[in-house]
Amino acid sequence: MATMNVSLPSDMVEFVEHEVSQGGYGSSSEVVREALRLLRHEKAQQAEKLAILRREISIGVEAANAGRFSKKSVSDILDEVMLESPKR
Repeated sequence: MATMNVSLPSDMVEFVEHEVSQGGYGSSSEVVREALRLLRHEKAQQAEKLAILRREISIGVEAANAGRFSKKSVSDILDEVMLESPKR
């Protein structure tokens, strides 16, 4: 495993030390590795959500260009949904 030195603000150092002292991690390196795994996962999820959003926008633009769209406002559609949904 490669070694890397990083500089952290004191509040982050305190957080890392606290996590290690609580026994959840064996070392500060484990805390940093876990943080980076979480960051990587979060970035992947954001990229996936953005790709889905771009796909959906593209579908909507294609539909609008082909003349397939509603002249109803979002508010009108929401009102219809609220009227059709069962009362709770």
